[in-house]
Amino acid sequence: MPPLPPVATPTVDAIYKQYELKAGDPFRDHLGASLIGTECKRACWYTFRFATKPKFDGRLLRLFQSGFREEARIVDDLRTAGITVYDRDPENGKQIQYSSFGSHFAGSLDAIAQGFPEAPATWHVLEVKTSNARSFKIMQSKGVKKAKPQHYAQMQMYCHWSNLERAMYIVVNKDTDEIYEERIHYDKAFAEQLEEKANQIIFADEPLERIGEKDSFACKFCNHKSICHEGGWAEVNCRTCAFSDVVVDGKWFCAKYKKDVPSLTQRNACPAHCFIPALVPLTQIDADAENWTITYDGGLVNGMGHVASKDMGKMMQDGTK
Repeated sequence: MPPLPPVATPTVDAIYKQYELKAGDPFRDHLGASLIGTECKRACWYTFRFATKPKFDGRLLRLFQSGFREEARIVDDLRTAGITVYDRDPENGKQIQYSSFGSHFAGSLDAIAQGFPEAPATWHVLEVKTSNARSFKIMQSKGVKKAKPQHYAQMQMYCHWSNLERAMYIVVNKDTDEIYEERIHYDKAFAEQLEEKANQIIFADEPLERIGEKDSFACKFCNHKSICHEGGWAEVNCRTCAFSDVVVDGKWFCAKYKKDVPSLTQRNACPAHCFIPALVPLTQIDADAENWTITYDGGLVNGMGHVASKDMGKMMQDGTK
């Protein structure tokens, strides 16, 4: 008997579709503190360079919103328990933010808090997460540093930026509503290593080393697997262009047109876009500095007046130049 077709769920589909329609910009201007704990520097570089557009369906976008709602709930719970919590900067009413390298590396705190029974006088970075029952159990047995190294690194950077010596990590079990807590001590040497890692990622002109092969666990579910392992093509925007330079003051500069590139402009590309050669699954054989073009094996010339970056993948697939 052939398998039955999936049951139609038009109402659920309509709900998820609305989340997709309301989704904002999939790219983030900065390298996030929430990402710096990722083991693979190459994956971080791809993300920072807008090389792959994040793919979030409606269900996942709704899940993200559930996590944000839980943050607010925990903040209310803590305040009810007599703990002082600042989830907004009292000077401007916005989320508390810190950054390095002119804002190229940055993060937004959930909150800072004081009055925890474990250390009533100590101010803490507060980080709130949600988890399913399986991950929650692993967290209970291993602790955040081993179970969620990205979260641990995120808190270390927040402590580093805010000059606080402690962080409070709170995780809510989505299946049972059980709450896990863990106090983290600031590790200055580790945070400085993370900042240096961010420096390497931000100012690298091409992808850094990868940590595994195509079928390794680390790479199997990576959003960048196509361009990293399978000869896929990167997104066409200013950050994947060979003429774009990262500037220390937090800006991006176009070497061809000799001007800064605003944030919104970076999401697109002008007709002169020319791929960073390391993002092209071909062998570079020449570069013309006067005409701002790059030539690859087979005679394919990428640049204004030749093959546009947006057409390169299709032309290679069709066997044309």
